[in-house]
Amino acid sequence: MKKVDIQLTYAENVKRFVNIVNKYDFDLDLRAGRHVVDAKSILGIFSLDLSHPVSLEISNEESAPAGQLEALLKDIEPFTV
Repeated sequence: MKKVDIQLTYAENVKRFVNIVNKYDFDLDLRAGRHVVDAKSILGIFSLDLSHPVSLEISNEESAPAGQLEALLKDIEPFTV
């Protein structure tokens, strides 16, 4: 499992983030404390406490098609902390 800390401060950032991660076919979760939501769900993300960074968890990184994990990490770079 790979984890990346991200910050989604504004609603517009959440919208952009969801649009980016929905391009990828593998499972992505966001964890804030003990709460976990689907990173592709805009409503799920808004249920988290976004005043602090959250962790993006890529559970089956080895099952991701070749090159897609690197492309995802590059696409979400503006949100990483």
